[in-house]
Amino acid sequence: MIKPRPWLPIPLLSALLLVVWLLLVRSLAFGHLLLGGFLAIVIPLFTHRFWDVQPRVKRPWLLLRYAGRVLGDIIVANFQVAWLIINPWRRSRPHFVVYPLMLEERFTITLLASTISLTPGTVSANVRLDGKTLLIHSLDTQDEASLIEEIRERYERPLMEIYEADKLPLKEAETC
Repeated sequence: MIKPRPWLPIPLLSALLLVVWLLLVRSLAFGHLLLGGFLAIVIPLFTHRFWDVQPRVKRPWLLLRYAGRVLGDIIVANFQVAWLIINPWRRSRPHFVVYPLMLEERFTITLLASTISLTPGTVSANVRLDGKTLLIHSLDTQDEASLIEEIRERYERPLMEIYEADKLPLKEAETC
């Protein structure tokens, strides 16, 4: 039996496309609403087959806490990088770090790499094809092990709790 294709495969994306279209044209005229609505339906219909399946958020309240933590870390890191730049007597210690991943899903690995790159002072340079390690460049690293531990505790474990809760080790899954 053939499963019918939904006419709106990704409703949130369709709504976002319509809003972005209306913001770009800066008009609520009927023609713009009609064209924006058409594009908001047609673009996801033609492109959704090329997308990976998104994992289900298992703990949405933790996602909000994670977003707040990342936003706070971005603000703090901006000040740290600015301080490093305006202090001529303070030398930075740039370093590449090979980070061993606990995450298994490509989507969550991408979220982790994006989070690291969003935080000033660090950038994700490469994910190995086997998905086991992530190469990170840090602008100022005193201790490679402490950087790995900080990323694991602040970003990777929360992402595991949010998206891969069923893959957490038993001890950690009980405490969540």
